[in-house]
Amino acid sequence: MAVKIVIDSASDIDKKEADKFGVTLVPIQIRFGDEEFNDGIDITREEFFARLEKCSELPKTSQINEYAFDEAVKPLLEEGDEVVIIALSSKLSGTYSNAKAVADKYEGKVYAVDSLNASLGERILVQYAVKLAKQDLSAKDIAEELEKVKNRIKVIALVDTLKYLKKGGRISAVVAFAGELLAIKPAVGLLNGEVKLIGKAIGGKKANSLINNLIEKTKGVDFDMPYCLAWSGIDASKLDAYENDSKHIWQENSPRFMIGSTIGTHIGPGAVGVAFFEKE
Repeated sequence: MAVKIVIDSASDIDKKEADKFGVTLVPIQIRFGDEEFNDGIDITREEFFARLEKCSELPKTSQINEYAFDEAVKPLLEEGDEVVIIALSSKLSGTYSNAKAVADKYEGKVYAVDSLNASLGERILVQYAVKLAKQDLSAKDIAEELEKVKNRIKVIALVDTLKYLKKGGRISAVVAFAGELLAIKPAVGLLNGEVKLIGKAIGGKKANSLINNLIEKTKGVDFDMPYCLAWSGIDASKLDAYENDSKHIWQENSPRFMIGSTIGTHIGPGAVGVAFFEKE
């Protein structure tokens, strides 16, 4: 008997990476007009951003239903395994409640964890769960440990353009126009499972400093836990510039990845983000 981890694609872990980690991926559906895709399976992050930059309306995403989680869990249980499901923040989607319904159905064998995160924050929680699953712990023990540490996760992302926040109705057209005119770069974070504005800067250099100032207000990066740097869109040059300005904080060859659809839809290309567990 082993413990198997089931995740959703809001973690920005695609099928290839999921297979590498040994986890089961359940995709969120993304709709561009009449076309529907399984996130991380039949549309890549590069293809997603190529479409996003061309579309006049933001794509739609749908929560993962109970049936999809049940279908992912059943073959694992049939093999005699226990299961931990890690889901997108309950404050952002109904996906977790559907995962919890499946866990309740198989009480004692399946546990659902509300990550209170998305994208890079959810990703590093999954990576920690994979590490725990290799330590011969029970599913119950793993779920309890994830509940303990998830509130230590810090996510900070710097948005390059206000265009997509305006499209999604997060800010008004007037605010977006003024922000673009003044080259304002807002910083957003995940606080108690919700995306919140946590700062703003004018210009690229000050923006990079803003990320680091926000990191320095925490208890610091726990480098014994998973962490990562990230960018959105095809071009990673803004992350390159951020790393160059931030060598005093990040270790050499820090993990990097491209942000996907769940957060990418709203922040658009050109964003830079970091995720880490705060020191205890």
